[in-house]
Amino acid sequence: MGDTLYLEPQLGAPIAALLERQALLHTLADALGSPLAVVLPEQIARNADAFRAVYRRHRLGGRICYAHKANRSSALLRRLAATDVDVDVASLGELQHALACGFTGDRITATGPKTPEFLWLAVRAGATVAPDSRQELDQVAALVREQGLPRVNVLPRLSAFRGGGVHTLSCPSRFGTRVRETDALLKALERHGDAVEPVGVSYHLDTTAIGEKAAAVEGCLTVLEELRGRGLRPRALDIGGGFGANYLAHGAQWERYTTELANAVLATRPPMAWGGHGYGLRVEHGTLRGSLGLYPAYRPVAGPRYLDELLSQRAASLGNRPLAALLLEHLYDLHAEPGRALLDQCGLTLARVLEVRDDEDGDPLWVRLAANAHDIGLEEHGVLVDPVLVPRRPAPAGPVAVHLFGNLCLETDLITRRIVHLPRRPRPGDLLAFTNTAGYCMDFHATRAQNQPVARKVAAWQEEPDSAWRWCLDKEYWPRSAPGGEQAP
Repeated sequence: MGDTLYLEPQLGAPIAALLERQALLHTLADALGSPLAVVLPEQIARNADAFRAVYRRHRLGGRICYAHKANRSSALLRRLAATDVDVDVASLGELQHALACGFTGDRITATGPKTPEFLWLAVRAGATVAPDSRQELDQVAALVREQGLPRVNVLPRLSAFRGGGVHTLSCPSRFGTRVRETDALLKALERHGDAVEPVGVSYHLDTTAIGEKAAAVEGCLTVLEELRGRGLRPRALDIGGGFGANYLAHGAQWERYTTELANAVLATRPPMAWGGHGYGLRVEHGTLRGSLGLYPAYRPVAGPRYLDELLSQRAASLGNRPLAALLLEHLYDLHAEPGRALLDQCGLTLARVLEVRDDEDGDPLWVRLAANAHDIGLEEHGVLVDPVLVPRRPAPAGPVAVHLFGNLCLETDLITRRIVHLPRRPRPGDLLAFTNTAGYCMDFHATRAQNQPVARKVAAWQEEPDSAWRWCLDKEYWPRSAPGGEQAP
């Protein structure tokens, strides 16, 4: 027991309630196959409310845009269409999906690398476009002129910010116009004034460091003032996403696990992963080197709380004022694009246990699942968290260590490289529930490799906290009515 390293998942009340319905979960998996994705539309609406509460706390207006790329679910998208949340799309397919799920063009922001077809439909639909470069801005203006369309709202994306005070650079990014090239960008906006309306600027940083994001906000505020100085009328700052989610219930477990992982790499304890994998750590001449390439799975400040903390940061080069106060004083709206954070606790992935093999040397059990690493992308995104065992029949408790293997004929198909500890021995026919997978870890990497089935997806909800669970196929879910014409929440 002393060497049992659990990483217990954080379970929101809806997911915890659903996991108690073990017979229902087995019925769903028996009928629809393994792997099976389950999404909770009502939870995403609750998460949106929590983000909006932060806006109210700081007396800010603006758009909350769901980052569509984080999940392909129609049910989640339709549920958001029935709220005041907008959507951020990063491909032609995502734009078409958003329009089909009830979003009008004025509630859509088009970001990411754009094909000519993507830009054409975004401009025709009246979406706000976040040009990634001056060349893309030229393309937008050309489309508007060629087709005789109204001016298109644009939020040019910026990157490579310098921190206030200390001379530091933000994380490098292949997206956006570098801040040092702002003058050429502003001249292009002036040149295209007949075709585009620069409603503000945007950024997106792939980092959890709040200081870097604060520096980006500070830099954008300076650019917005430059726009005003040229006679333009910007009114919004889009800060992208990256607010994060907390996956683990106990910080102490995370601290102990990462400490023991370092010891395992140093060979002062038995290996903790298949093939001695160190998640970025290595030993050179008896010294621990490298850095832990993992998502900080225990994050008590994440999601709406992270946004609140970011808005409370002070801008060193702008009078040391809180960022929220500066936005408010200049009458700027705040736009945000949460993906993972908006999907926190919004779903889980079920996988059937196919085989449990004992190791003759007494090493961890080999457990093969009816799923593969592409179906359950937790490790692909550096997230370490235990699955929840959903037994088909009652079984005696007692912790066991297991390796979780996938269903592909590949040595690399490991559901998780690390040894996982479960509270009891799994049996063929049991289910493992990988919780909180809706944000990037449910279908972002899913493929049909070796003709293995891609997870089907269902939406599940309760009309009241203690009422029976209802479900339907994801594509059949509509916020105003459920199958059969009965009212859904």
